[in-house]
Amino acid sequence: MAWAAQVVGTIVNLNGPLMVRKADGSVKVLGLKSEVAQGDTLVSEKNTYARIRFIDNSEITLRPSTTFKIEAFAYDSGKPEADSASFSLLQGGLRSLTGLLGKRNKEKFELKTPIATIGVRGTTFVAQFVPTPAGAPPAQAGAGALAPGLHVFVVDGTIMVSNAGGSMNFSAGQFGFTPTRQQPPLMVPNNPALRFTPPVAFSLSPGSQTLAGTARPQAVDCEVR
Repeated sequence: MAWAAQVVGTIVNLNGPLMVRKADGSVKVLGLKSEVAQGDTLVSEKNTYARIRFIDNSEITLRPSTTFKIEAFAYDSGKPEADSASFSLLQGGLRSLTGLLGKRNKEKFELKTPIATIGVRGTTFVAQFVPTPAGAPPAQAGAGALAPGLHVFVVDGTIMVSNAGGSMNFSAGQFGFTPTRQQPPLMVPNNPALRFTPPVAFSLSPGSQTLAGTARPQAVDCEVR
């Protein structure tokens, strides 16, 4: 329980209801400046975006209707050998911005999803996991909707997506898709309707790129139309 209760980050932007399920099973509502800990499972409501800044200055921004668990996180500026960053995206989507841990120990960061794991090489990326509806075949979606599976977009740097079917690297400006646990990740030539449009207040640092891959003013966040 002492391990699970270690504070690892703070909510720095929030525009709606955000719940947390603690390691002991208790549930509470989080607000701006609330702290998050190892073992926490965060659940954003239908219209909620939430940005978490971790102790190494990395950031995770959750999109609406997302369930995200902080499996493990450890950072000490004087002990790089003890670095650890492991998360689970159970449903929904997020944007990840690498901090000091990911820059000095890239192999220590992993984002797990039900069908694949994402590793980073010092980067900013967007990921969204769409579950397959009960009784529906995989990789099918209606017009304008994302197909079931894991979708990724790399804003900066490189990520590696891996599962039982294989692994693939994706670089800045590239979209990727993984349909099932057994099928390998695929490169997607165009945006498959992946959207990440948090409020203007959820701004990136100056010079950051949007989902379209072009430089934007500081007040504008990742967008895709």
